Amino acid sequence: MTVYFIGAGPGDPELITVKGQRLIRQCPVVIYAGSLVPAAVLEGHQAETLINSAELHLEQIIAAIRAAHDKGQDVARVHSGDPSLYGAIGEQIRHLRELGIDYQIIPGVTAVAASAALLGCELTLPEVAQTVILTRYGDTSPMPAGEQLADLARHRTTLAIHLGIKNLRRIVADLLPHYGGDCPIAVIHRATWPDQDWVRGRLDDIVEQVAAKGFRRTALILVGQVLGDAAFADSALYRAGHAHLYRPRD
Repeated sequence: MTVYFIGAGPGDPELITVKGQRLIRQCPVVIYAGSLVPAAVLEGHQAETLINSAELHLEQIIAAIRAAHDKGQDVARVHSGDPSLYGAIGEQIRHLRELGIDYQIIPGVTAVAASAALLGCELTLPEVAQTVILTRYGDTSPMPAGEQLADLARHRTTLAIHLGIKNLRRIVADLLPHYGGDCPIAVIHRATWPDQDWVRGRLDDIVEQVAAKGFRRTALILVGQVLGDAAFADSALYRAGHAHLYRPRD
């Protein structure tokens, strides 16, 4: 018996991996995050037991997995996006290890990747940004030492901020001293869902734009010069005259 932590992707049911879809359809027990995973992702399942984990606390989820384990039934544990990012799987895995229950993690398309695709941009551009920092805004859950947004902003590279839309004004205040008011920023609401929407602006005008849209939750914030029209050089990979293993020098 195995528990499969499956990344369902950002919302579009076609953005789940083939492996993740196959496991959802063949596992006799499916436990899914109903508040974030659309019903379409579960289409075709043959599960004897279908459980919405949004209605449960951790101990109840583990109890459901133990019940499946006692019956020798595999479990598809379906999370949104990629389960390794803000998926709360670490605490579940800790219990599974204590219980001696096998598990595997099936990666999924992240909200960051989906948002970059919607914006039609690359998050790493030569001479502009070669690093992407994925973080969240510490509100109800404090951030570890050294991971405050102001600390990360000193790098002035591409930032992807999860779970921060309710604190957008504070986020802007933390970023302004490092990025400047004219730095490009985008807020993407429910990327790839049927009601997806987004705004692009600058740090000095984004708060008003988002307020006009009425975004309240389930939004990702992207910040950095890669979102604008910053000048950058062509990458070495495809540059004429640049030799490598698959394109030897003439």
